[in-house]
Amino acid sequence: MTTAPPTPPDTDAVAFVAALRRLKAWSGLSYRQLERRATQAGHTLPYSTASTMLGRDRLPREQLVAAFVAACGVRADDAQAWLDARMTIACGRPPEATRTTRNRRFWQPRWALACAVVLVTALLGGASAAGAFTEDVEVEETQTSLHLPRS
Repeated sequence: MTTAPPTPPDTDAVAFVAALRRLKAWSGLSYRQLERRATQAGHTLPYSTASTMLGRDRLPREQLVAAFVAACGVRADDAQAWLDARMTIACGRPPEATRTTRNRRFWQPRWALACAVVLVTALLGGASAAGAFTEDVEVEETQTSLHLPRS
């Protein structure tokens, strides 16, 4: 392990798991050795779970990433970078991270306004359909009913 460990990508789950595979190769350890080293570091990492994790392209759980990175021998500050990258992938990038500052000021208020308009329209439409805006007095004065007369 004379070279630096691979850095975690924060783009997508497939790239993240591929980087975990490179990290295992960098460590030079077997799955059983990783299990033992994780236990020594205070984590739980069954060798079969580590193998399954690296065989899939899904984002692993946070505790599993922490155990795996610690078992591979990554320092604490570098290990935090792996957890941060995992969190970024799991939560998605915030929309403003991909926009310029000028567009961000324009886009966010309009997006919030559009969402508010849709929500209010849906609420008022539902309340109107349920008859929340008609009073019983109107029905009594006009002698009308919401039900058709029986024959």
